[in-house]
Amino acid sequence: MRECGERETMVQVIQAHIPVLREEVLELLQPRAGGIYVDATVGGGGHAEAILGRILPGGRLIGLDLDDAALELASARLARFGEAVTLVQGNFASIKEILARLGVRAVDGVLMDLGLSSMQVEEPGRGFSFNLEGPLDMRMDRRQSLRAADLVNELSEDALADLIWRYGEERWARRIASAIVRARPLATTRELAAVVMEAIPRRAWPRAIHPATRTFQALRIAVNRELENLEKGLPDAVEVLREGGRICVITFHSLEDRVVKQTFLRLSRGCTCPPGTSPCQCGGRRWLRVLTKHPVTPTPEEIRQNPRARSAKLRAAERLADPLPRGERGSEQGSGG
Repeated sequence: MRECGERETMVQVIQAHIPVLREEVLELLQPRAGGIYVDATVGGGGHAEAILGRILPGGRLIGLDLDDAALELASARLARFGEAVTLVQGNFASIKEILARLGVRAVDGVLMDLGLSSMQVEEPGRGFSFNLEGPLDMRMDRRQSLRAADLVNELSEDALADLIWRYGEERWARRIASAIVRARPLATTRELAAVVMEAIPRRAWPRAIHPATRTFQALRIAVNRELENLEKGLPDAVEVLREGGRICVITFHSLEDRVVKQTFLRLSRGCTCPPGTSPCQCGGRRWLRVLTKHPVTPTPEEIRQNPRARSAKLRAAERLADPLPRGERGSEQGSGG
């Protein structure tokens, strides 16, 4: 009976999972039959399912995720696609190593959806939500040892304030850190949320979000090393694309979007030597053509259907041919003649 109940719950979660900006991702990624695509944050498998619908027959989808529970859901949702799907528990920061182990040298597209899934937020035991009573955990990969409770209860006041400011962009970071240190030890999400709410003057509570949102975001980012993983994984994902391959990244807060924007810009500019320098001295390469001058955002209709999509931003780029330094490329074209 228990197994039957768990199966029904899984089916309900799968059916409730709504992939953000699905049609926009398909339009920009342009998955085609026979191609190899990586969903680097496969989650519940919603985007992967849509991609598989475009790449069969002959295509292959490789899904990565740190969360074993997410992989279980994706496995159930994508089971009907059989051997066209390969799921791996792993970090997209290791995308090159993972693909090498699978014998894959290059792929036609990569998708990164950096948002938390509904499953993670709504499971109290994961500790992601300030609205649900749960342990201060926040690990996406439950094999790792570091938890949010370790940061909350062990960091110095200055280090905690710096973390909340840097990763949460919280103007009240110092007051919050001071209040947390006075209230230690803290064990649950609601205990922490209450301390944060008390630390922020009532008149300064944000209107659109819970007062503890930025503090919880900061702790989650730190626990999972999200920005460090993105800074490493994004250029590596570009490197494994074949010529004409595309990468799409969905972000949900300004820190992530800034990393994606700046990385795409850097890889699309290539050489940064002063004008007139030839040959190139910096070794820069132009790897990408940016496809989204401005980020793509959800329509009002999508936000009505899926309120969690409201802060999503989608950026995309296309891998160029064998890149050359700008100085060498200009010389080949006979510039200055």
